[in-house]
Amino acid sequence: MSKDAPGVRYAEIYRETSETRIQIVLDLDGGTRRDITTGIAFFDHMLIQLAFHGQMDLGLSEEGDLEIDDHHTVEDVGIVLGKALAQALDQSDAIERYASNTTPMDDALIMVAIDFSGRGGLFYDVEFSREKIGELSTECIREFFRALASHGGITLHLRKIAGENNHHICEAMFKGLGQAIHQATRRTDRRGSSSTKGSRD
Repeated sequence: MSKDAPGVRYAEIYRETSETRIQIVLDLDGGTRRDITTGIAFFDHMLIQLAFHGQMDLGLSEEGDLEIDDHHTVEDVGIVLGKALAQALDQSDAIERYASNTTPMDDALIMVAIDFSGRGGLFYDVEFSREKIGELSTECIREFFRALASHGGITLHLRKIAGENNHHICEAMFKGLGQAIHQATRRTDRRGSSSTKGSRD
């Protein structure tokens, strides 16, 4: 199916700053293609999990100032992915809008709740016990989700219910968010807007 065909929920964005260069291609209704390179292997792994459980096609390449640290790379991916989600949904019929789940990953248990409200906000209660997972700084994980929520117009709640293994905690967050995005962006038979105000913002 062509990306320009009616009903295709697709976004393609290029963003360049003095700190990062990012190209992203997103198809909300794909689900079989994931080609992700950020220069941070563990972050790539998490984004693949998000796309897989979100049942979306995601191509993402980034060159960033990793010689300084990983902050700009991780935050800017959140910015661009949030913008891509918003752009793809601009081409969508009415969606379910809300979704939530409780996702286990061995010892970890994470609650995710989202609302594609048009008003971005992150409400976050997750703690990690070490500074890095692989080459990903755990403090940057929050920055990714904050940027994604802000630029995607998503109200996003993330809460750790249980867990000691940092890898498991983080992976449950990305898997749970992917599932929630998939559920919330399904087309609905509802007539008109998914908000009593007439729009999602």
